Amino acid sequence: MPWQFDIPEATVGRISTYLTIVRQLEREGRQTASSSEIGERANVNAAQVRKDLSYFGDFGRRGLGYRVSDLRVHLMRILGVEHERKVILVGAGNLGAALVGYPGFEARGFRIVAVLDNNPAKIGHRLYGQRILPMQSLNEVVQSTGAEQGIVAVPGAAAQSVVDGLVAAGVRSILNLAPVQVTASPPVVIRSVDMTSHLELLSFCLTHTPQPADREPS
Repeated sequence: MPWQFDIPEATVGRISTYLTIVRQLEREGRQTASSSEIGERANVNAAQVRKDLSYFGDFGRRGLGYRVSDLRVHLMRILGVEHERKVILVGAGNLGAALVGYPGFEARGFRIVAVLDNNPAKIGHRLYGQRILPMQSLNEVVQSTGAEQGIVAVPGAAAQSVVDGLVAAGVRSILNLAPVQVTASPPVVIRSVDMTSHLELLSFCLTHTPQPADREPS
């Protein structure tokens, strides 16, 4: 679906990258950072960093740069992750299990509050402390947890029906990891991540990027 805001989607993507960088700077003990330093780590120029941030206000001081801790707070507010976001995961296969066990979600403000699957052999078992629930309980789970985000990690043939169920239950944004394109009507937001497509992009780069000439033996 098209982006619904005046801010370019690419800018929002870079804001997320800047937040990752700022958190790293904090871990390094840095108190301030310039737009040039942030841009170098993000592989963009300093002017791009300043332009991206200018959509949301004026956070730095000319000649002094940005206070790292303050910038982190601003970026978290921009992305809406200053408070915990509850997420429902549908699909308890290998990918789903890896996602439930991934500690990076909670570190970034996202908590998987329920795991659902339609396989009777999996229902009732636990993944990292999460009891796998049947798909029939989806509406109840969304209402009881207040989750507004969902992750779809099911085979492609089931993805659209899962998305339809999440939307009907009240989930407002969905990350689709199934290898197919899915749709939902606005205002629901869907983002699809096909890891094979990313590998194909990398393969394209390998194929069309000139390789350095072999060095002559010394």
